[in-house]
Amino acid sequence: MISNNVILNRLFTQNVFFDMLYDSNNITYNTVIQRYVDDLEAKDNGELISEIYEFISKSYRNEYFYQNTLLNKLLLGKHSIKTTTALTQIPINKSKADFILINGKAVVYEIKTELDSLDRLDTQLRDYYKAFNHVCVVTSGSHYERVLSTLKDTPVGIYVLTRQNTISSSMKKEPVADNSSLDYTVIFKVLHKQEHKNILMRYYGKLPVTSQVFYYNECLKLFSQIPILDAYNMTLRELKKRNKILVGEFQKVPYELKSLIYFSHPSKADWKALSCFLSKKYGG
Repeated sequence: MISNNVILNRLFTQNVFFDMLYDSNNITYNTVIQRYVDDLEAKDNGELISEIYEFISKSYRNEYFYQNTLLNKLLLGKHSIKTTTALTQIPINKSKADFILINGKAVVYEIKTELDSLDRLDTQLRDYYKAFNHVCVVTSGSHYERVLSTLKDTPVGIYVLTRQNTISSSMKKEPVADNSSLDYTVIFKVLHKQEHKNILMRYYGKLPVTSQVFYYNECLKLFSQIPILDAYNMTLRELKKRNKILVGEFQKVPYELKSLIYFSHPSKADWKALSCFLSKKYGG
């Protein structure tokens, strides 16, 4: 059955979902609907998406489900979309961060679902600490004992997503700040060009004057001369400016789609298409 469920991973991706909004004949969506939902014609797309998500919550809690739960419970439930920024799939050294929350501090959340292996966890955590000083593993009850035995004497936090889809209060270890591995080059590579220019202008009041060939290296050289914690905090300030979203429109997005829409940078046309899609009867 697990292999049959893999198509659910594709449904909650930006490419497939936005194709669905503009093309009622999307193959992935039609396959999923026909496989997992009964009485199709009587329901609108919003109801169908909700039923699919309900199946995932009980039988196939994939990475999207974990990420969407974190976004709803932490960004929207504990913090505020106006004061906190979430990022996803950020390359850090040889790894990619699943989920990052930035407000006064930044926390990297590495997701390990019950469907995942823990084989690369150690490498991923070491990579994340080169760019961020708070790291947390979010996992299932089935992985908890193994993760705890590995990480109990480390600064890494542990959150467990229970079978009731809440973050356990009893199986929880909060992350502790660890600045010992912060690496100028790894942090610099997380930044976009305009972001590192903003940092250099703020700190030095000027940018390097050099040929285009040497410009990147000269910027990195100047960045590496800033005290590491100052460079880190200015980096967080820049990263926090990313992922600005229309709050009024976002509040209308169903719980099941919050993460997908938040990270997709929707245009005005996308917001309108989403509203139309959700209210339309299947195949209508």
